[in-house]
Parts: sequence; structure tokens; C-alpha cells
Amino acid sequence: MREELDRKVMAALSGGHLAVDFASGAVPALLPFLVLEFDLSYTATAALMLAVLVSSSVVQPLFGLWSDRRGAMWLLPGGVALAGVGTGLAAAAPSYALVLLLVFVAGIGIAAYHPEGAKFAAYASGRKRASGMSYFNIGGNTGYALGPIVVTPLVIWLGLEGGLVAMLPVLVVAGILFRVLPSLGRVAPERSSRRASHGDDDLRAMSLLAVVIAFRSVAWFGLLTFVPLWVVENGGTEGEGNRTLALMLVAGAVGTLVLGPVADRLGLRRTLLVTQAALPVLIVLFVAMGGVVGTLALMLVGLCVVGTFGVTIVLSQLYLPRHVGVASGLSVGLAMGLGGIAAVALGAVADAVDLETALYVAAAAPVVGCVVCLLLPPPVGLARPHEVAPAAIV
Repeated sequence: MREELDRKVMAALSGGHLAVDFASGAVPALLPFLVLEFDLSYTATAALMLAVLVSSSVVQPLFGLWSDRRGAMWLLPGGVALAGVGTGLAAAAPSYALVLLLVFVAGIGIAAYHPEGAKFAAYASGRKRASGMSYFNIGGNTGYALGPIVVTPLVIWLGLEGGLVAMLPVLVVAGILFRVLPSLGRVAPERSSRRASHGDDDLRAMSLLAVVIAFRSVAWFGLLTFVPLWVVENGGTEGEGNRTLALMLVAGAVGTLVLGPVADRLGLRRTLLVTQAALPVLIVLFVAMGGVVGTLALMLVGLCVVGTFGVTIVLSQLYLPRHVGVASGLSVGLAMGLGGIAAVALGAVADAVDLETALYVAAAAPVVGCVVCLLLPPPVGLARPHEVAPAAIV
């Protein structure tokens, strides 16, 4: 396997990740404006998040399986383009039903990009897999954070059609990725080398990890959906709500760079456990305290959740060394999609009781994930080109 990270390839992959997740991050930023446009309930609002999450999650392992068996580099530019087109057209759609359909289509593009991108990021990372995956994820997390930062002023200025304008750079990135596909392909190992893998898939460990990710995602997607609405309910404007959301996402992008090297040094499971345990306290502080303290707590939530996305991707790839694409699809997609389903349930709680109660329920979810995290075994049977330094498997 390669010793050092291939920075040019990683820059292209991270750039594509930025573009596809910028389209994804535009969806929660559009929600407050869509609520006003179509007079949506909390449940109907959460259903929009569910639509994009289901399509971007349930089919991700299938794209990963396709990638593992046949190779599918065209999914990189194709996924970015479909995500941008779907999100842009959803912003300008004339009816709620059409918005729902188009964000579902955008989610398919998101699903197409991630398994192939994460697989090639593993190939290009060298021996420090957690750090390398952090570089890949910093693009996605930055893109997601830029969603509300860019989309909000454009929609305030141009109306919902501003969301369509915001997606034009995403299509430009898709074109660039298409042109650089040959250079990306050179980091992939020979097919014979991949067949020589001596690692065994650990389905039990992957199942436990999926539970951890799912309960983390209940809290995360509950916050993504309802933080702007919570700010509005407490006297803020839609713009202030999206700025609060953006602060959480920017802190998450910073956490990606911080926690990747930490995990390489201190261990993947230990890093995941500590950050998971901090989430319930931080979410309660945000809801109960508000103000500067609440905002700082929310930013730390972003750091703990988004900062460990790369950690869980690497763990999944180590638990399923023979099916790296499927592993990436499961960790990024299917398990997180379960959190999106839970976000709709939280919307129902908010409609039946109130939004504050729904946010407290979201805070309780990571407690279960923390307990399951204690059961995660150390990854064994690492396979070329998927070896990591010993410190990364603690």
C-alpha cells in the first residue's frame, strides 16, 4: 500500500464531497422558507428531511456494492450533478409534493457519490486512515456548513429561486470531476491485489457500529431539522435560525480536522465513545440555556458529531475489509437514514406536545449509542490496501 497521502487526488475527492454536501446542506436551510411558502406542519417539514435522507441512505449500500463488484467512477461526477439539479429545482418547485419528489431525487445523487468517494479516499490516504478520511470529510462538512450560509441570503434576496442559483457552482464541480477521472483512477489498487485481501468481514461489529451511528443520527438530524425553527419559536428570525445552524456546521467542519489526528493517536473507538457521551449534556444545555452558552454547546455538538464522521467510516471499512464500498455506504447512508426516520417521529412529538420536548427526546438518543459503543470490538484482520497504523485500531 502507499505510504503517504496523495494530496492532489484527495483535493479532488474532497472538492466533490464539498459540492455534493453543499447541495445536501441547502435542504435544511430551505426549510424555514418552505414552511412559510406552503404553511407546513412540523411533521410535514420533517418529511422533507426524511425524503432526502431515505433516498440518500437506503440506496447507498447498493451503490457501494456496485462499486465493489464492478467499479463505478462515473458515480463521482454523476452524483454531484444529480444532487445539484434536484436541490435547485426543489427550491423553485410550485408545490409541496413536487418539492418532496425533487429532494428525493437529490438524495439519490448524494447516495451515488459517497461510497465511491470514500473508497477512493481510503486508497489515497496512506497509512493514517483517520487523518486521510478527515481530509475527505472536511470537504463534505464545509459544504454542508456553507449550505445555510450561501442559500439564506440568496433566498432572502431572490426568493426561493435563489436556491436554484446557489446550485450552479455544484454543476461546475461535477464537470471538473468528470475531466479529472483518469487521474483519480491511478490510486486504485489492481483488482488482483484487492482479491488478495486476507481480512474477514465482521458483520456483528458492523451491526453494532450501525446502531451507534443511528442513535447519533437521531440527535443530529433532529437538530438539523429543528434548530432554525427553535430559534424562530424563541423570537428570532429565519435568518438568525439559519446562522445558528451554520455555526453548528462550521464547528463540525473544524472538528473534522481536529478529531481525525486525535483518533489516529488515541484510537478510533475511544474517540467515538468520548464524543458520544458528551452529546446528551450539550444538547440539553442548548435547549435549556439558550443565548451564548446554548450556542457554544450547540457548536460543540457539531464538533462531536461531524468530527467523528470520518472515524465511523474508517471503523466500518476495517470491520468489512472485503467490501469497502458497502461499508462506506452503510456508515454514511443506511444507518444515518434511520436517524432521518426518527426526525419525522420527533416532528410528530413536536406537533403533539411541543418542540422543546422533541429536542429533549433527541438529546436522550445518544445515551443508547454510548452504551452500544462500549461493545464495539477492535478491528482485526486488516487487508491491503486497507492497513492502518496500530494506533488507529484501539
